[in-house]
Amino acid sequence: MIKMIVLDVDGTLTDGSITYNEKGIESKTFNVKDGLGIAGWIKLGKKVAIITGRKSKILELRAKELGITYLKQGISNKALVLKEILEKENLKSNEFAVIGDDLNDLCMLKLTKYSFAPKDCAKILHKKVYKVLKSKGGKGAVREMIDFLIQKENLQEEFYALF
Repeated sequence: MIKMIVLDVDGTLTDGSITYNEKGIESKTFNVKDGLGIAGWIKLGKKVAIITGRKSKILELRAKELGITYLKQGISNKALVLKEILEKENLKSNEFAVIGDDLNDLCMLKLTKYSFAPKDCAKILHKKVYKVLKSKGGKGAVREMIDFLIQKENLQEEFYALF
């Protein structure tokens, strides 16, 4: 049973674009369908961790809004941080899923059987992950992963009843 999903941000929860205005203020765009999937996953009593190499105030707001369990920003060694979370949660490799889009996510993706990548991920990941999704990063890839896991775990009725 999958008890936690682990998410990268840029290129996964977003389309990978980083936009700054003339004052140097960053903006990001998040997909509302991804958000609804994450919120539903949490309502099922499951956990969510975000592990990202960048730091963003906007991401803090989004994570808080969705009730994300773990938010780890500015991380250079994502696998190390993920292992700490897994130890704290006492999770085995078949009890969590990871989604990432590029080389810096590969170390996390290798830690589980259930690794996912958006359609527009780095080509090397096509051979390294459990499933390459049909959706692009920031365009519903996280929701597609959640829907896949909900179906795999036979939780459709319970999930749909939340809404």
